[in-house]
Amino acid sequence: MIVVPLAFLMSGLLATAIVISLALEQLTRTLHTAADDSEIIALIVELLSRTATLLPALTLIPALAVVIIGEVARIRSALYYIVGGGAALATIPLLAQLSPLSEAAPTLDQALWHVFATAGFAGGALYWLIAGRNA
Repeated sequence: MIVVPLAFLMSGLLATAIVISLALEQLTRTLHTAADDSEIIALIVELLSRTATLLPALTLIPALAVVIIGEVARIRSALYYIVGGGAALATIPLLAQLSPLSEAAPTLDQALWHVFATAGFAGGALYWLIAGRNA
């Protein structure tokens, strides 16, 4: 009972660290297209506000659904948690476009879909290593 929430928290922290580290390249690419310092500051403020608004809600719901379905159905396959984690986080761009805050949703190119999917794969693998295979 304690292992599942702890594993979910740890896999979420790992996925967050991967998203941050892999998305830095995208951020620097976007900032290099800015013309002057005031435009760079505006881009950073806009990115932080969008991230703070959308990312926590959009990542929690699909990942939690994968974990709940896996635990209720007693799925112990590593493939389920790895692919499920990747699919859960790869849906973030789609959910961002469908959200009521879609005008504040960031425009994500294909490289960021790969960033989210990679983070989800790693988070799912860590969750399976901690809680999935022994529960």
